[in-house]
Amino acid sequence: MEDVLHALAEYIALGVNLLAMLAIACGAIQGAIGLSRLLLFGGTEDELGPVWLSLGRWLVAGLSFQLAADIVETTIAPDWNDIGKLAAIAALRTLLNFFLDRDMDGLRERAERRAKARLGQREPAETQEMS
Repeated sequence: MEDVLHALAEYIALGVNLLAMLAIACGAIQGAIGLSRLLLFGGTEDELGPVWLSLGRWLVAGLSFQLAADIVETTIAPDWNDIGKLAAIAALRTLLNFFLDRDMDGLRERAERRAKARLGQREPAETQEMS
C-alpha cells in the first residue's frame, strides 16, 4: 500500500510541477511580448509597471505550485533529510514570494500616484473649460 501511495504522490507532484512550469512559462512569454512592444513602439516607464506586475503574478503562482509539489513529495514517510530540504525550499520560496509581493505593491502604489497626479493635472483644465 505504501508503494502505491509513493507512486501516486510522485504523479501528483509531477502534475503540480508541470502546472508550475506552465505558469512560469506563460508569465515569461507574456512579459517578453509586453517588453518587446514597449521596446519596439517606444513605451514609457509607466507602461512597464503593468508588464512587471503581470510577470510577478505568474512567478508567484509558479512558486506556489512548486512549493505544493514539494509538500506532496514529502508527505509519504519522509525522513529528516527530506524534511530539512523541504524546510529550506519553503523558506527560500517564501522569501522570494515576499520580495515579489513587496515589489508588486510598490509598483501598484507608484501607478496609483501617477494616475492621481494625472487626474490632478487635468481637473483644473477641465474646470476652466466648464466656466
